[in-house]
Amino acid sequence: MRGLKDKMVIVTGGGGGIGGATCRRFAEQGAAVAIFDIDAAAAERAAAAIATAGGTARAFACDITDHAAAARAVAAAEAALGPVGVLVNNAGWDVFRLFKDSTPAEWQKLIAINLLGALNMHHAVLPGMLARKAGRIVNIASDAARVGSSGEAVYAACKAGLVGFSKTLAREHARQGITVNVVCPGVTNTALFADYKKGAGNPEKLDEAFRRAIPMGRIGEPEDLPGAILFFASDDAAFITGQVLSVSGGLTMAG
Repeated sequence: MRGLKDKMVIVTGGGGGIGGATCRRFAEQGAAVAIFDIDAAAAERAAAAIATAGGTARAFACDITDHAAAARAVAAAEAALGPVGVLVNNAGWDVFRLFKDSTPAEWQKLIAINLLGALNMHHAVLPGMLARKAGRIVNIASDAARVGSSGEAVYAACKAGLVGFSKTLAREHARQGITVNVVCPGVTNTALFADYKKGAGNPEKLDEAFRRAIPMGRIGEPEDLPGAILFFASDDAAFITGQVLSVSGGLTMAG
């Protein structure tokens, strides 16, 4: 895709499934990738794999729920790789439980990681993007934000908040050359989905139910997401902002 070569890209949660696949794809396009993850070892493994393949990547241990830590990590990444051209807010966490059975402590952790963490990252990169009058932000939400999802009430609320936040920032900064768009994964074979299945009485039955419900007949894989993410980050999407794209195999088709 056009405009990604030599860009500095930050991907939060870059040591995980969707994040790792996204980091690899950016590196294949010639971007310099800053891999942010609270799991330092996972970030280092992802960076090493990219370097082995001939790409450019650096790992940064970062707790995005800490505003000051996020700012320090962004400064360190810029010192190592150059100014941020693209931010992908991918880090997330979930607990699968009916709302009536959930606890305030769980709500706070869900909000801190899935919403406040993204706000902290925006706050850290926006001043530089505004000074340069250029930037791409891609926020990874969830189809749970669009249509709801049983057992994920607070997670869905956080992701819906991220969608509204993204649309607002897109309006606020469109004339400064900054675009903000959202990708909403559907059911995807990640660690979060594995945790969800662990809580089910019959994981195999759940897998089959999802495969029947998804028109394309399979559960998504992490590698299904980078194409949409990189499109929004590329020059091919230069006139697109404030938009939400579902990558779900057709599971959800609401407008």
